[in-house]
Amino acid sequence: MRIADATSQAFSLLLSGDAELWQIIWISLKTSIIALALASVPAIFAAYLIASNRFRGRRFLILLIQASLSLPTVLIGLLLYLLLSRQGALGSLHWLFAQSGVIAGQILIALPVLTAFALSAIQSADTRLAETAICLGANRWRVMRTVLFEVRFGVMAAIIYGFGRVLSEVGCAMMVGGNIAGETRTITTAIALETSKGEFALGIALGLVLITLALIMNATLMLLQGDARLATNQQ
Repeated sequence: MRIADATSQAFSLLLSGDAELWQIIWISLKTSIIALALASVPAIFAAYLIASNRFRGRRFLILLIQASLSLPTVLIGLLLYLLLSRQGALGSLHWLFAQSGVIAGQILIALPVLTAFALSAIQSADTRLAETAICLGANRWRVMRTVLFEVRFGVMAAIIYGFGRVLSEVGCAMMVGGNIAGETRTITTAIALETSKGEFALGIALGLVLITLALIMNATLMLLQGDARLATNQQ
C-alpha cells in the first residue's frame, strides 16, 4: 500500500468515527489519566520532602530518581510481569493482561518523572518564602501549600511531562497488558501491531492522534511557561 493511500484511509478512519480506533484512543487516555492521577500526589509530596529536608543519603536518592528517568519501560514491564504472574508475589491480584496492570505499570513509569521535575521546580523556589511563612506562624502543611503554589507552573509542567511519558510508552503496556483488543490495546501497542501486520492506515491514524496530543501538551506547556514569566515580572 502506498503511503498516500494509507494516509487517506487514516483520515477516513478518524472522520468516520471508526469504533475500533476510538476505543483504542479511549483506553489509552483512560489508563494514562488514572495512572497520572494516582501518581501525582505521592510524587509531588515526595519531591517536596526531599527538597525541604536535609538527611543522610539525600544526594544518592536524588541520583537514583534522576537515573530512573532513563530506565527502559520494557524493563519496568518485565519486573512488573514477574510480580503479577501466577507465581509472582502479586499474582493474587489478577492484574496481568488487564487494565489494572497497565495502570500499575504507568504509575511506576510516571513516578520518577513527576518526582524529578517537581523536585527541580521546588528547589528553584526562593528559600525565604518558606522561612517567612514559618516566621508568620504557618504550620508545616500551610508552608507546603505556600511553596507549592509559588512553583505551581513548574509542578503543572511536571504533570504534563508525566502524561506524555505514560501515553507514549509501549514496552510496559505490551508486556503487562498483552495488547488485548477492547481491554488493554493502547495507541502505541496498536501501532506496533498494525504495522507488523502491514495494516498502515490504522497505525497512521493513531500516530496522527499521538501527534495531536503532543502538540496540545506542548502548547499547554508553553502557555504555562508564559504565565510563569508574566507572574515573575509582575512580582
